[in-house]
Amino acid sequence: MGRLFALVSFMTAVAVGALVPARPRAQETSPLAGVWTLNRSLSEFPSDIGFNMSWAPTPGGDGRSAGSNAGGRGRRGSAGGGGNRGAAAPLPARPESYDDAQRAQLLTAEVRNPPVRLIVVNTPTAVIITNELGQSRTLHPDGKEESIEIQGTPIRVTSKRDGDRLVALYRVDQDRQMSYTYSYSASPSRLVIDVQFLEHGAAGDKARRVYEPGVGAETVPSVSAAAAPAPATSRPPAPETLDKRPGADLRGLKSLGIVVEDLSAQAAVCGLSRDAIESKLSKQLTDGGFVVRKNSDEDTYVYVNVITTSLSNSLCVSRYDAFLYTSATAKLSYHDQPVLVQVSLMHRGGISGSAPTDHGPAVARGLENVIDLFVTQIHDANK
Repeated sequence: MGRLFALVSFMTAVAVGALVPARPRAQETSPLAGVWTLNRSLSEFPSDIGFNMSWAPTPGGDGRSAGSNAGGRGRRGSAGGGGNRGAAAPLPARPESYDDAQRAQLLTAEVRNPPVRLIVVNTPTAVIITNELGQSRTLHPDGKEESIEIQGTPIRVTSKRDGDRLVALYRVDQDRQMSYTYSYSASPSRLVIDVQFLEHGAAGDKARRVYEPGVGAETVPSVSAAAAPAPATSRPPAPETLDKRPGADLRGLKSLGIVVEDLSAQAAVCGLSRDAIESKLSKQLTDGGFVVRKNSDEDTYVYVNVITTSLSNSLCVSRYDAFLYTSATAKLSYHDQPVLVQVSLMHRGGISGSAPTDHGPAVARGLENVIDLFVTQIHDANK
């Protein structure tokens, strides 16, 4: 996977170089540019990050979006306050449109599950950011609002430069934004991304992601026989081949573990059951032709997490996520020996809001749709 990412990096750089006119040398050496790998141990991963649940719509406000505040997180015992809003009067709930909910869901999910690797290409007029899946976004740091697409959803963003830093403000709606600040630390070399949730002009939750230099391309120096003669009894290692076919990382996958995270007491009140979710998804994977190992995180497995809260109007809201994980050995740039790492092959999630009597089946249907997508992609890769 590392070499595939290196290939994407090289192709991205070549494409940008072909499209962008010659630029001053100072821009070519921008400290933000390069290939970066997430260091999870140095990064911050708040367990309950997102927009305040006080923004969730009231029933009947907008039929398309009832309970669909994908970016929300429950604050038990609070009156819609958080961050610097502790003493402020609670803001009245207002209907949330479908598009607003989609933007909140996408942007919040990206903060909770940040890209493992990034390619940053910095030109005088644009900054192109590409993740390990090959998904790119182009920001024009001129201080003017522009529209970009993230997974097919249009999002308004304003970006500008602040010295060597890049500041981007993503707009969810008129009262909710997310601020990204990209900065560079020279000693040691790191890309630091600070994320801040903003609600009604007030600062909310925040997180920090720390990326370290990754490998953008691999070169193998040629060594003459005279300079480095091989022992008479040794043979040169066979060249390692790389499967470049689409979906190659899913080929040959026939056995899967499944782990469903324990649910909260509030989830039980809202009609959710961990055992019921595990049984439904296990049967779905079995029907899809896989050998399924319950409560197993060995080798390749599906991990399911559900976070549930209940609003004062008896509306249950759950954020659900499913990941397909595997393990692999990798040679890291900051370590002298190969290590075992966890790799995320796929991730999908969603949000569901409904009355307690209907909530369990609604969440189950959402997760079944996600697993169906996983099964379909694996089958397509093995055709």
